[in-house]
Amino acid sequence: MKLFKEYLRKELSNLHKNGIRLRLLGRRDRLPDYVHQPLEEALEKTKDNQGMVLCLAVDYGSRDEMIRMMQDLATQAAAGSLKAEEVDENWIGDHLDTAGLPDPDLIIRTSGEIRLSNFLLWQAAYAEFYFTDILWPDFRKSDLHKAIEVFNLRTRRMGNVDAP
Repeated sequence: MKLFKEYLRKELSNLHKNGIRLRLLGRRDRLPDYVHQPLEEALEKTKDNQGMVLCLAVDYGSRDEMIRMMQDLATQAAAGSLKAEEVDENWIGDHLDTAGLPDPDLIIRTSGEIRLSNFLLWQAAYAEFYFTDILWPDFRKSDLHKAIEVFNLRTRRMGNVDAP
C-alpha cells in the first residue's frame, strides 16, 4: 500500500494532464488511513477528465461487490424507498462499483489461468475472453494487439443464440 500511495502522488499530474479519469473498484473503507488522502485527492482531481477511465481494483472482489449491492437493496427496500419491480439489470448495474461504465467487451486473462477469479462476475456476462500463458509483467503491446485480433475474429451474439 505504501507503493500505491507513492504511485498516486507521483502519477497524479500525468493522469490529469492526459485527461485520464481515475476510478476505484473495491473497498475504500478497508484501505490503510495513510492511503485515503492521496487516493481522494487523485479521484477528485481527475473526476471531470474526459479521456480514458483507469479503473483500479483495490481490495476488490466481485462477490463482495454484489453483497454490498444487495445490502443497499435490502436497506432501501426496508425503508420503503425501493419497490421490487424497480429492481432490474439497470438498477443492479447502477449500484455496482462500475456504475456508469460500459461492461467489458474483452477480458484478457494472463499467466495461464482459465478462470475469472472473482473479477467482474456481473459485468462479464457477455464479455469475450482471451487466455494467454504470458505472465502479466511480461504482457506487451504486441500481446495486446494479438488479443484484439482474436477478439475481432469472433461473432458476438450477446446471449442471442440465433445471431450469426
